[in-house]
Amino acid sequence: MRTDCRRDTDGVLNELLVKLFKNIVEIEEKFLITPEFKDISVNDMHVIEAVGITEPKSMSMIAKLMSVTTGTLTKSMDGLSEKGYVFRNRGTKDKRVMFVSLTEKGRNAFFHHERFHRNMISKIKDGISEHETTVLIYALAKLNDYFHQIYKR
Repeated sequence: MRTDCRRDTDGVLNELLVKLFKNIVEIEEKFLITPEFKDISVNDMHVIEAVGITEPKSMSMIAKLMSVTTGTLTKSMDGLSEKGYVFRNRGTKDKRVMFVSLTEKGRNAFFHHERFHRNMISKIKDGISEHETTVLIYALAKLNDYFHQIYKR
C-alpha cells in the first residue's frame, strides 16, 4: 500500500515539475518579450539581469554569474550593445578588462524583467503560511542543489 502511495506522489511531483519548467519558459517569454523589447530574447533579458543596475561589472564576472564562457557572453553583449541596451568601457587600471553597464533602455528592460519575477513570487506566497514558504524554499533549494550537482559532473 505504501509503495502505491509513494508511486502516486512521485508521479504527481514529476508531472508538476515537468509542467512547471515548461510553463516558466513559455510564460516568461510571453511576458518579457513585449513590443517595447521585441528586439531581444529571454536570454538577453537574463544577461541584462546579470549586468544589474548597480556598478559596472567585468565581462568575466558576468560570465561567471551566468555560468557561460566570456566568448559566449561577448556574442550576446555585441548584440545588446548594438541595440542600445548596454554600454562597454575598458578598465582604467587594466585596459584588457571590459566593464559593462546598462543604458537607460537596458535599465528599463531590467525593471520589466524584475517586475515579472516580483509578481511571480507574490503569487506563489499568496495564501500560504510562513511555514509553508519555508518548506517550499527548502524543497526548491534541494532541487537546485540536485541540478547543480549533475551539471558539474
